[in-house]
Amino acid sequence: MNQPTAQESGAHDGIRIITTGGTIDKIYFDARSQFEVGDPVIGHVLEEALVKHPWTVQELMQKDSLEIDDADRLRIREAVQSAPEKRILITHGTDTMAKTAEAIAETGDRTVVLTGSLSPARFRSSDAIFNIGAAFAATQCLPAGTWLFMNGQVFKAGDVKKNLDSNCFEAL
Repeated sequence: MNQPTAQESGAHDGIRIITTGGTIDKIYFDARSQFEVGDPVIGHVLEEALVKHPWTVQELMQKDSLEIDDADRLRIREAVQSAPEKRILITHGTDTMAKTAEAIAETGDRTVVLTGSLSPARFRSSDAIFNIGAAFAATQCLPAGTWLFMNGQVFKAGDVKKNLDSNCFEAL
């Protein structure tokens, strides 16, 4: 991305953004009447918003969250642990986001925030842009730990679930 990374600025005060796929990055193929996970959109969103805080995007995988398994969660955890930044934002599909947050909850002195969207960021009417902006800010403000941001709320990892009937997240 065009923004300086934390390494380039000489400090580790930037935000590492780890993308895993999910609805937030989905593309609709009209001719086939189907969705597929595409390239990460978060960098474009942050550039359009003129975000000045240093950030860098690490594309880890392009999966629907229903396809993310324990081996993938281990990869996500390892990416978090090996990042030089102490503040990490993860984009993730919503169906298993709470499970991943719980699986990577022990982050030591790192602040990790997971977010996603209920409709693709490429859609005009989507929660993606709001979620990205709010999660980016939350990553800068929250204390060390693993958090999830959805539906205008911050949840602690392990204390949240997706309510499939209402299609929103709620505290346990």
